Amino acid sequence: MRLIQGLMLAAILGFSNPTQAEEPLKIVGRHDVMEVGPVLFAIQQAGPGIAQFATGGVDNLFKADGAAPAGGFDHAPGRADLAAQAETQALRASVANPDLRIILTVTEGLYRVVARRSAGITRAEDLRGKRIGVFERTSAAYFLDRLLAKAGVAAHEVVLVPLRPREMEPALTARQVDAVAIWEPESERSLMALGDDAVSLSDPTVYRELYNLNSTAQALADPARRARIVDFVRRLITAARVATEEPAKIWPLVAASSGYPADLVAASWHHHRFPATLPEDLLDVMVEEEQWLATQAGRPARTRAQLDGLIDRSVLREAMAPDTGSR
Repeated sequence: MRLIQGLMLAAILGFSNPTQAEEPLKIVGRHDVMEVGPVLFAIQQAGPGIAQFATGGVDNLFKADGAAPAGGFDHAPGRADLAAQAETQALRASVANPDLRIILTVTEGLYRVVARRSAGITRAEDLRGKRIGVFERTSAAYFLDRLLAKAGVAAHEVVLVPLRPREMEPALTARQVDAVAIWEPESERSLMALGDDAVSLSDPTVYRELYNLNSTAQALADPARRARIVDFVRRLITAARVATEEPAKIWPLVAASSGYPADLVAASWHHHRFPATLPEDLLDVMVEEEQWLATQAGRPARTRAQLDGLIDRSVLREAMAPDTGSR
């Protein structure tokens, strides 16, 4: 299935051997999430000589293994130049790799819990005592933690059931869990499966996923690589506008990459925003989430100043500056 999806994505993106002297940017991300849509579109518009995509995450900025092709790199994988992933995993990876740099927030994911009304759930407070499916150690788990805390439900008052994303809906419909907390389109798939028995619990004030484009200080210090990264960020800003204003141009890419039906992708799209900027509260979100991650890992939380050092605002400034044609 992954091979078929990769071939479909390759056909749509138009991958072929690049003819340029410089190798294309190697860009990784989860192939099966909606948030990656603008990245896929920017790569398609740039062409394979500029950028290529493979499945992976922020860890692939620092190691060559683990990038399974999804219509991916024509060359040996090597380390990725750019990685698209939620801030949760960037925070995790940057403990051992402080060279990581967040350079752009591409997408904001608006999460929710989908529950069975027949389990006595109509509001977040009703999750007390219930079995909740969650993908552990992810942004979805952090969202659930924040939602429960706001509702006054302690962590020990619920039963967390570890599930992978595509296991959520089957477990919910089979009544193995009472609710699930996961990103789109799995939430929408669960909602559709439950029909009238479904309850959707959302609160973007407790948390919204910040799906970022990440690089490294080393890559950004290389003038040639930096110029290509800045150029791609410009393309990605344009792609984010398309994702907002003309999303039907991007849905086929996401469907081909993820294997989800195009109509499910379309139905899930409004649970995302595509700012293509660095939000003013990015550091605030990171500081608060760092406390949760540090407690889980049994380590001291990093300071606000240390976390601020992970954000590189200079790439966005360059990308937003008038193009003089000198590059």
